[in-house]
Amino acid sequence: MLEITDLQVVYPNGNEALKSITVSAKRGEIIGIIGRSGAGKSTLLRCINGLQEVTNGTVILDGENITAMSSSQLQLARRHIGFIWQEYNLVERLPVITNVLTGRLGYNSGIGSFFGYFDSHHRAIALDSLERVNLLHRANFRADRLSGGEKQRVSIARAIAQEPKILLADEPVASLDPELSMQVLSDLARVAREVGVLTLINIHQVELASAFCDRIVGVAQGVVVYDGLPEGLTEPILDRIYRFDKNALPHAEPAPLKESWQRELPNLPNEAVAGV
Repeated sequence: MLEITDLQVVYPNGNEALKSITVSAKRGEIIGIIGRSGAGKSTLLRCINGLQEVTNGTVILDGENITAMSSSQLQLARRHIGFIWQEYNLVERLPVITNVLTGRLGYNSGIGSFFGYFDSHHRAIALDSLERVNLLHRANFRADRLSGGEKQRVSIARAIAQEPKILLADEPVASLDPELSMQVLSDLARVAREVGVLTLINIHQVELASAFCDRIVGVAQGVVVYDGLPEGLTEPILDRIYRFDKNALPHAEPAPLKESWQRELPNLPNEAVAGV
């Protein structure tokens, strides 16, 4: 479904953000992309949704070459590429339901889109997306009344409302505390599996990636140095991924943490979950 081949991005100043990335993925997979800051993780996601021009290589999504598309073709293709940003990117003075409906703009043609009109079909999809992240009861709240965890769950609902072929999340829990991070990633992974959408998550927390992702791709200095199961993230592998930034090297084995966090998830207090 997704084929990335020999992807390279060189900026005008000569900096190689990506040297050569080759990765393939299929529908329904949840893939964690790990690596130190500056390794090329965010650049990779931007190449997939066409926001970053590539120097060499290709990104093929469902048989369509994203890297060879014109601007108008990219605009149509992005209807099927959901993106979850670190900083939520919500319009905070607008209701939650309206923010989720912006995920339907690519499907809502005509003057109605200019005035923010969405028919019952679009609204039903938006409400279903909110229900999937347990925020239907917040549909008419202004976005600025939500907690950080709730705002990120709204951005998940907005992305799912696009009915995407692929879901990209760029450091989606970087602004949240550990408990909220665990809950938001749990919701993201659950919803992605429910709808069967291929999901790529850029994430710094190796333990979280191991707990919720089916597969890990480790990137260092613009190349893939690991592509496999979370259980394969041994200390030597982590050293290969983080050797250029020793302070980022985790001190705990990720596989045992995966098991322990899965045991803890059902035991989160109801008050904590409700306040996310």
